[in-house]
Amino acid sequence: MMYESSKKILVIEDDTVTRNLFLKGLKAEGFNTISAQNGLIGIQQAREHLPDLVICDIMMPDMDGYSVLTTLREDPLTAIIPFIFLTGSDTRADVRKAMELGADDYLTKPSTLDELLRAIATRLRKQATLQYWWTTQFLNTPKPTAAPQTSDVAPPDSIFPCDPQLKEVFDFIEANYHQGITLCDVAEAVGYSSAYLTNRVARQTGETVNSWIVKRRMAGARYLLQNNNQTIEQIAKALGYQNVCHFSRQFRQHHGLPPHAWRKEHQVVLQKEATLC
Repeated sequence: MMYESSKKILVIEDDTVTRNLFLKGLKAEGFNTISAQNGLIGIQQAREHLPDLVICDIMMPDMDGYSVLTTLREDPLTAIIPFIFLTGSDTRADVRKAMELGADDYLTKPSTLDELLRAIATRLRKQATLQYWWTTQFLNTPKPTAAPQTSDVAPPDSIFPCDPQLKEVFDFIEANYHQGITLCDVAEAVGYSSAYLTNRVARQTGETVNSWIVKRRMAGARYLLQNNNQTIEQIAKALGYQNVCHFSRQFRQHHGLPPHAWRKEHQVVLQKEATLC
């Protein structure tokens, strides 16, 4: 069976023979493959190439597979990448730890190529289904009616999806995003580990906790830039940023323009609308 050639698989394995064996088998099945001989290089490769799936050993020098998984789950760029452990350790404690950290599957050595391919296919199908579900849910969910504003940094509509299972998470972000909160603050507030919460939110929404915090801050930024004459530094501070350069850089990444340029362009639009009226 040939798989989509566009799918990239990262194999993190310190044993050269094992690594090359699986790389060869994956290439024969049509996958694009990336390899890493240890966890540190694996993290670098994941951030650089953003693979569709990661296969990783647990027992490796310098950094074990658990640390690799934790690091990837806490990075918004790599948090939702499916992750499969392939290891010689099969104790119940090891499997439990892997699942708690957010692993998608756990295969024990020796495993056949067929077993690995079935696990990969299952994970990729599930990822595609979740992404499709999230896209359709987000597009089809009607926007809530605008409520009277109680805060001068609140946009008229909620940016968060209507998901009862994550209501506590989004409520905490909504109430505290302007105080410079982080993933760790949200996780502590709702009683989960940072890695578990990142994985859960990513699976249900297609976005990470950090992404939602930034999205909420960006919505507040647009509202403030449009509706008052505060300086960029004052707006950054109101949104919980300690550094105005960090705010400006993040705003530009999301909007393609720095805050002052976006404000100027947006105000021109408002003036034209006023003239037409």
